[in-house]
Amino acid sequence: MSSPCRILCIDDHRDSAEMLQMLLVEEGHDVVGASSISEALDLVTREAFDLYVLDRRLPDGTGIELCHRLAQVTPSVPCIFYSGDSYEVHREQAMAAGAEDYISKPNIETLIQTITKVLSDRECTTA
Repeated sequence: MSSPCRILCIDDHRDSAEMLQMLLVEEGHDVVGASSISEALDLVTREAFDLYVLDRRLPDGTGIELCHRLAQVTPSVPCIFYSGDSYEVHREQAMAAGAEDYISKPNIETLIQTITKVLSDRECTTA
């Protein structure tokens, strides 16, 4: 039997991070939160994840930078952006950095559908 999919959510806004984590736990995922690039990179060196959900703006850099770093450290783990920055240029930058998708806040239903689709190819269990 597979274990639940592990998702690392990186968002420096506590309210939206907590809401997203609760929704993903309800979907049957194991969710860990981080609020900065340094915290996220520290977590990925110690723990395994099946998916990263990134905000574009972080206190110690951008989600674009983090996406590049995560692709180097854990190239097999996909990244999805979930950000309030909804300009096409932001989406293009994220996709160029290796992201699977770029969803604009507050489109939570699209985010959940995208997460389910991306994780369907993984060994973990989605609810």
